Amino acid sequence: MMNNATHRAAGPADQALPGLAVIGAAPIRQWIDSHPKRIFDLVSQAYLAYARGHAVNPDSYFLRFPDDTRNRIIALPCSMEQQDPIAGIKWIASFPDNIHAGLDRASALFILNDRRTGYPLACLEGSLISAARTAVSAVIGAHYLHGGDRHIARLGVVGCGLIALNVIAFFQRLGWRIDALSLIDTDIERARAFSRKSGIAGIACEVGTEIGAIADCDMVLFATTASRPHVSDPALFSHNPTVLHLSLRDLSPAIVLMSQNVVDDVEHSLKANTSLHLAEQETAGRAFIAGDIAQLIEARFVPDANRPRVFSPFGMGILDLSVAQAIWQDSEHDDVLTCPAFFPTPYSTLA
Repeated sequence: MMNNATHRAAGPADQALPGLAVIGAAPIRQWIDSHPKRIFDLVSQAYLAYARGHAVNPDSYFLRFPDDTRNRIIALPCSMEQQDPIAGIKWIASFPDNIHAGLDRASALFILNDRRTGYPLACLEGSLISAARTAVSAVIGAHYLHGGDRHIARLGVVGCGLIALNVIAFFQRLGWRIDALSLIDTDIERARAFSRKSGIAGIACEVGTEIGAIADCDMVLFATTASRPHVSDPALFSHNPTVLHLSLRDLSPAIVLMSQNVVDDVEHSLKANTSLHLAEQETAGRAFIAGDIAQLIEARFVPDANRPRVFSPFGMGILDLSVAQAIWQDSEHDDVLTCPAFFPTPYSTLA
């Protein structure tokens, strides 16, 4: 195992100059595939730590381009302030048209920083971590909103991409049973290709482009690249499904206002023209938000079976940080490229 304890113990008085560890996609994917329950626990604990004041998660910072309204790069700084404090930042790009060039929409790095010295300790491939923590946050929402039997009669998937595939994979790894899927995408071929992915094998699938198919689903997952609401018919939700609204901007304010809404953080969720932000602008209030996921985990309110239950997680860097720290701590020497002389000699030691 890599001796990361040496780095963590270093303080300003030591004058110890850390190396920089670089961890790529292959070992990260292997770790994620091997630790679904641990990721579930890490993400749950991060939500609770933030709610209890033991984590720092400022607003995300969006880099947008003057000639391009779709593409963006986002910085998510954060720190965990508990027993083994750590800081870090995710730098994640979202370029939706990449999929037409055979590339992923999202690409990312995660930098871990020593909490005592501020020095960067490790650079990890970030898109796999981001996809895993996003998927697990959805499963956590489902766990507390959908009932305890871990059974989905029909899951509606709106937006057939990597995030949706990861959500289904983590449902399966964490013991959920999915009887059937309704796969909905504006690109029918993309939905068909999704149905052939190895993680979908054995699940009955219906494939289409019409959003009306969600009316038959007891759980609906939104994982699109929509920049504005495109689902506006409240009748589609009259059967009171559980809704995992990961893409944040799919639902009209009318649907938001008829639902029981759960967020990861209230302030974060009411920004950047999310569906909840639009509902706040329309009503000049926030009463439509029942609470945050930490309050739900702690049973400070209960799911309302008589309304749609919508979980809209804006995405918190502390989730990536918790998973990235665990991967770094567990990383084997052969999986890590170490740059021992990456940082310059400190000024105070120069002749």
